[in-house]
Amino acid sequence: MSRLAIPTLALLSVIPLTITGTTALAQGTRQPIVPAGQTASPLLTPAIRVGNMVFASGQLGVSRTAPDTTIEGQTTLALENTKKVFEAAGTTMANAVKCTVFLTDVKDFAGMNAAYRAVFTSSPPARTTVVVAALVSTGAKVEIECSAAMP
Repeated sequence: MSRLAIPTLALLSVIPLTITGTTALAQGTRQPIVPAGQTASPLLTPAIRVGNMVFASGQLGVSRTAPDTTIEGQTTLALENTKKVFEAAGTTMANAVKCTVFLTDVKDFAGMNAAYRAVFTSSPPARTTVVVAALVSTGAKVEIECSAAMP
């Protein structure tokens, strides 16, 4: 047996244990977060907490009871929905670390930014903004997903 064969065999025997242990740990610490008035479905949970992080599902800015067609109104509602999810998890918007904004029209970027800035007045989270062809709900102009740290 060559000198290289022994360390390689030893390394290969450690890798499966590490991967298996990490997977089991991650699955054991997943906690679904469902704010009052919302429900989880077989396909969607409003948020998942893993360790000290909360990962919120994308929140739309449309409402059946009070529809708003402005990008500012829809952005505000999407962020209010995110706030409810974070609060149910035990954190706040001040602890948001990363958001992704999906817009259906690049012309709405400035209006979305104005409403976004009203929520994140200082030290905003890292953000990516993407323009998409459409969102899953008719009339939706914006969807926002955020992740937050626990306090």
